Amino acid sequence: MSTTEVFSLGVEEEYQIVDPTSRELDSIAEEVVQEAQKTLGKDVQLEIQLSQVEVATPVCASLAEVRNQLTRLRSAVIDAAHVFHKRIASSGTHPFSLWQEQPFTPRARYLALERDYQQLAREQAIFGCHVHVGISQRELGLQIMNQARTWLSPLIALTANSPFWCGLDTGYASYRIPHWGRWPQSGLPQHFSSLRDYDNLLQLLVKTRSIDDPTKIYWDIRLSERYPTIEVRIADVCLTIDEAVMATALIRALIRACHEQVIQGQQAEPIRMELLRMAHWRAARYGLEGDLLDVHAQETVPAPVMIERFLTFLRPSLEASNDWQEVSTLVQKTLCEGNGAMRQRRIYRQHQELCDVVDYIVQETAEGTLRSHIDPSIYQYINPGLSGGAESNPT
Repeated sequence: MSTTEVFSLGVEEEYQIVDPTSRELDSIAEEVVQEAQKTLGKDVQLEIQLSQVEVATPVCASLAEVRNQLTRLRSAVIDAAHVFHKRIASSGTHPFSLWQEQPFTPRARYLALERDYQQLAREQAIFGCHVHVGISQRELGLQIMNQARTWLSPLIALTANSPFWCGLDTGYASYRIPHWGRWPQSGLPQHFSSLRDYDNLLQLLVKTRSIDDPTKIYWDIRLSERYPTIEVRIADVCLTIDEAVMATALIRALIRACHEQVIQGQQAEPIRMELLRMAHWRAARYGLEGDLLDVHAQETVPAPVMIERFLTFLRPSLEASNDWQEVSTLVQKTLCEGNGAMRQRRIYRQHQELCDVVDYIVQETAEGTLRSHIDPSIYQYINPGLSGGAESNPT
């Protein structure tokens, strides 16, 4: 079994297309993607609904490359949307647009999903971030996956960015998590005894016509069928490039830390699926504002304590890639200022208008891009200190 890996990176982000006047989702994805492809080529694609677009970075070796690529991708998509007088928003859900008003993308792949999954597919107005980490051998990747699946809930809490749904505050930091979890092939994978065990299950699901092919498994963490990677699909799409870089770094560090455990012969802890599911639910429900479940210690602790334990576990891996200083700073910033859900709610508490929340999301999405298109009239959303308006305390 290989003991050396490069832990290459690839990131996919799903964005909303928004009308700047109504602040509603706008079903103009075909035009926006066609325009963006003049710059990005196949790095930008359509998604299941016509109010969504997806971007994907090339293979990256470092966080600096990830940041540069996400900056390039967001900038180009924002520019493409502006050609049609539209905006791009990066949030796990839209604060008030209705799923009933989002037409399907007229492609065979997406129409088949609607045919097979009906209402679940029609309500798929949610937006995530998927991170690929390169692992050369599938057997090694499977054992890493067994280890890493027990550490995903802190990632949910840090990246939670979907508190509103169809005009209502859901009470969740990440409503996207339970919403997406209704699909039968989503959620946490079980522990697998071997790669053969894993492949046998996928073959059985295909044989029983439960899925068309192994790519139709949408677990929170899975072995990619297209690339030599582990794919982690747990995060809401993040408001800012900084947060997306933070999430990417934490995921790579997690895979690297679990790789070290496997190489050293450590067995994955036999943690019950019921406990892991509850840990995910608590992270989606409370984010950084309540108690999270530490499945290893089998206790609930305040979210900052759980995040500190997560960072302690990851520190050797982050230091090995020279990412510790940058990533620990970004995590502390998130704990101080709040995750995306907390900041969205803060804007709503100030203004009592979900349109203002959409404006804030649009501005945060553009922050740090090459062409930010910042509207000075709502600049206080980015830097509350300039206006004295937004609260500095996330709680």
